[in-house]
Amino acid sequence: MKALRPFVLLPLLLATAQAWAVKPFVADYDASWKGVPASARISLQQADGGRWNYELSVQNAVGSARQATVFDETGDGFRPLSGSDTAQLLFKKSQKDARYDWAQREARWSGDVKPDRAGPVKLQDGDLDGMLVNLAIVRDVAAGKPLRYRVVDNGTAHVQTYQNLGKDTVTVAGQARTATKVARTSDDKQVLVWVVDGLPTPARILQRKNGQDELELTLKSVR
Repeated sequence: MKALRPFVLLPLLLATAQAWAVKPFVADYDASWKGVPASARISLQQADGGRWNYELSVQNAVGSARQATVFDETGDGFRPLSGSDTAQLLFKKSQKDARYDWAQREARWSGDVKPDRAGPVKLQDGDLDGMLVNLAIVRDVAAGKPLRYRVVDNGTAHVQTYQNLGKDTVTVAGQARTATKVARTSDDKQVLVWVVDGLPTPARILQRKNGQDELELTLKSVR
């Protein structure tokens, strides 16, 4: 019986790897941003050269915001290559651009950034940017891995650790779904993420600042 065990396990391992491979998707969300109802979309699209475009856009009556990351895969990890962060609120507009140079192992930022946030910041294997954390959480919750990430973003490098708060119920496309709820708290900010087994993107994301809801996304559909 022991001799048969590798042959029994192999299909299971292959199925797990295939289930969590990076695949394109477009997800639409009901949202609230800055206390105003909004629409939002998260998309993942394949690009040339083995690269991926990962994007979040939010829009409501007071403005719009867009975060985008270009990344590739290394082993079982995601490696940011470049990013952009734009926001427009009434008459105020800002744009920040990031470049992750893995040959030099440093990250730099340009655009509307303070001089002390322009970099360079030294890169380490496994580093993510803020956008890629959402993708990593979906992958790691499914695999039962620790939710601990070194995030290089906005001119800084810091560790984010999410706690698994157990099971919760979320509504997706009018149906109640069982989700794993995770959260992190640092200084005046709190981020909560709900992950539903089999969905490639969070079913719900809630960001709070100073105890007030800043951004909430609730999944409507994914394709």
